[in-house]
Amino acid sequence: MLMEPDQATHDGEAVDRSTAATPLRRKTFAIISHPDAGKTTLTERLLHAGGAIREAGEVRAKGNRRRARSDWMAIEQQRGISVTSSVMTFEHDGIRFNLLDTPGHEDFSEDTYRTLTAVDAAVMVIDAAKGIEAQTLKLFEVCRLRSVPIITFINKIDREGLPPFELLDEIEAKLALDTVPMSWPIGMGGMFRGIYSIEHRTALLVDRIGGALCPDRVRDVDPADGRLSPPLPSGVQADLVENVALARGAYPTFALEPFLAGDLTPVYFGSALKELGVADLLAALARHAPEPRTQPAKPVPVTPEGDEVTGFVFKMQANMDPHHRDRVAFVRVCSGTLRRGMKLANSRTGKKMGLHNPIFFLARDRELAEEARPGDIVGIPNHGTLRVGDTLTEHSAITFTGLPDFAPELLRRVRLDDPMKAKQMRRALLDLAEEGIARVFRPMVGSAWVVGVVGALQLDVIATRAEAEYGLPIGFDPTMYESARWVSCPDDVMRKAFVQAQTANLAEDGDDALVFLVRNSWELERVQREWPEIRFPAVRERIGAGGSA
Repeated sequence: MLMEPDQATHDGEAVDRSTAATPLRRKTFAIISHPDAGKTTLTERLLHAGGAIREAGEVRAKGNRRRARSDWMAIEQQRGISVTSSVMTFEHDGIRFNLLDTPGHEDFSEDTYRTLTAVDAAVMVIDAAKGIEAQTLKLFEVCRLRSVPIITFINKIDREGLPPFELLDEIEAKLALDTVPMSWPIGMGGMFRGIYSIEHRTALLVDRIGGALCPDRVRDVDPADGRLSPPLPSGVQADLVENVALARGAYPTFALEPFLAGDLTPVYFGSALKELGVADLLAALARHAPEPRTQPAKPVPVTPEGDEVTGFVFKMQANMDPHHRDRVAFVRVCSGTLRRGMKLANSRTGKKMGLHNPIFFLARDRELAEEARPGDIVGIPNHGTLRVGDTLTEHSAITFTGLPDFAPELLRRVRLDDPMKAKQMRRALLDLAEEGIARVFRPMVGSAWVVGVVGALQLDVIATRAEAEYGLPIGFDPTMYESARWVSCPDDVMRKAFVQAQTANLAEDGDDALVFLVRNSWELERVQREWPEIRFPAVRERIGAGGSA
């Protein structure tokens, strides 16, 4: 569970905060990376460093719920990957951190894109042996579109990898980011002996056998200091002296303004598995990550200083608790102080709903949220009244913008072996589609449902969850279609004419929006020529966020 304010820790010692008069500051950030870069390991080590868990993988909770993890789904634990975004809230050194662990696999990129709309900063994890990888590049571009400041953590330096200067040069060349090395590895791979903090002039050393962490930092030390000579081989220390001197001379000093603008990234080296460099990364988030930022909205952006409570739904999750068929909306609070029991209006429907049981998260674990402030992520249990992109407000007619929908590029027909469970299948597919793991389509001709996904791994997740959570074995068959596009008509007359002409290739999605099922690129081009006033977008703004189909 979440730590009580008077149980926060600093360097492993309890700090009494029971008399604190000021509200906790908020830092809301995501961790992004290519698969296998160590993102989930780093997530749990940050929770450990922040005092939220006693051991990596073990949440501070009671009874049988103590084994909850950031990867809490069975399929995540079996495959060792993240397939859904999870939220972990913990308090440390007078700050409430809202950590959003995002899927690294490209098949779940849409969930990640939406999650990145709810954060104020990001930690980019890079494998020291592989450098910038494809999915890292894609996720970075999403951060750049929103000017999200990035702190870089180069992981796995205790293994053989690329030279540090080569990694920094690659970040600058591929991401067009200025880099500022804040720490430096003392050797790498078989010669790894620890980390030197350039910003704090401290050395964190490991022993030569097994790489175990030595008990103390060597503080206020220069790389050439004699105090490092006994533990470090002479060649390793000589390289450290040379490399740190080059790093100090070749790279700029850290400056907050270009960092917050997304033009500069501080770089930390470490090993998440061995918990090296993680505490420094957490401290950097506390010092440099921005407070809650202004959010784009219509008719005007929303500032966190506003008194009116506003927020938006960026994610849905069904069945987090296997004992209940629950459905939770993840809401980013953007302004005001949200309190349990208050009523907020949904801008899409115009109806008000009472927030009787808002919750904070630590992965699957949860606790009642009596109040939440800008930057906080709260869960709102509901029975279908909320959708991704919905705006919640206290009074004003506001809609938050910028949550994207992406057209799928892989379509499959759903096969149900037991026709008596058709109604159950409909419920399962719509629930899972509302989470964003897939699109579901009801073709205008025929009764078979079609699902659209970005990659094949999503199909495995849908089948696994349908059976585990709904007792519904399903399969997937090929279709004649290779992709889908939304249909945007200038008026109802043209829409009706287009439906009559193309009924066999049309469907409706989970939002009842009209969708053109595309057999191949040639057919799409032909239809676009025949209907020049109709648009067929592959990306659209989420309907609930004020966009249109």
